[in-house]
Amino acid sequence: MQKSVSTKGLLNLIVVYVVWGCTFLFIRLAVHEGSGFPPFAMAGSRTLCASIILFYIAKFLKYPWQIPASEKRILLVTGVLLWLGGNGFVAWAERQVSSGYAALVIGTTPMWPVIIEAISERKRPSFSLVFSMLISFMGLGVLVWPVLRQGVRADLASTLALILAAICWSSGSLILQRRPPKAPLVLISAYQQFFGALALISMAILTGEPWPNPTPMAWVGWGYLVIGGSLISFTSYVIAVRTLPISIVMTYAYVNPVVAVLLGWLVLGERITLFTGLGMVLILAGIFGIFLKRIGPGS
Repeated sequence: MQKSVSTKGLLNLIVVYVVWGCTFLFIRLAVHEGSGFPPFAMAGSRTLCASIILFYIAKFLKYPWQIPASEKRILLVTGVLLWLGGNGFVAWAERQVSSGYAALVIGTTPMWPVIIEAISERKRPSFSLVFSMLISFMGLGVLVWPVLRQGVRADLASTLALILAAICWSSGSLILQRRPPKAPLVLISAYQQFFGALALISMAILTGEPWPNPTPMAWVGWGYLVIGGSLISFTSYVIAVRTLPISIVMTYAYVNPVVAVLLGWLVLGERITLFTGLGMVLILAGIFGIFLKRIGPGS
């Protein structure tokens, strides 16, 4: 199913690019060693808080909370796939793997919708689309290479969790695009995050995470993740999925590390190296190719 490139979708995708790119820094504040926030408990509590706020926004806008059972089932499935699968598995895996390795594996996320669509529709993706994705993935590899060459810390279980996270996020996004609920967007986001929060909190209990005891800086990170990561950018992500081709939406997985690197340079004084510059150029070149394929003749 082909979608055109809409201005509304692009504006919301830019929000996802910038705000989710900044979340790397705030996740570090929230769950670093000594922060007092276990990963599943942090993710579940911030997602639950965001869903409650969104439900009250819906009430203020006089949207009825009740939606058809068929739509609720879609939001249950996609909420669990996106939040427990896409978000929670990454948090779990990053206890054992380096950030650069995690970024590289999660960088396969844009490829999975293309693979899933090719299998389900029995339609081979175009060479230019695949080539553009590979260029961006290569750029991501160059971007994180300075971290990788310090030594890859990973095990098989964590690697599989990261791959599963990429597949879950892609699958949830495709389901949301192909079977879009008719409920208002604020309710879609609220229900998805509510179901995702329940799944994340259940996982925190099942894995025996300790009771959170966050530091003040961890609360700062948590607060940004509630407002920026969940309330604003996840709602923008839902809009982007509903209004843009999935291959364009998934370019956020390439752009977010670039934003994170630039933020680290501006805020933390981290160095911009030759690898950083070359990686960014390759990522942006690949993304340009993906956009060109979608907005050019025959798109």
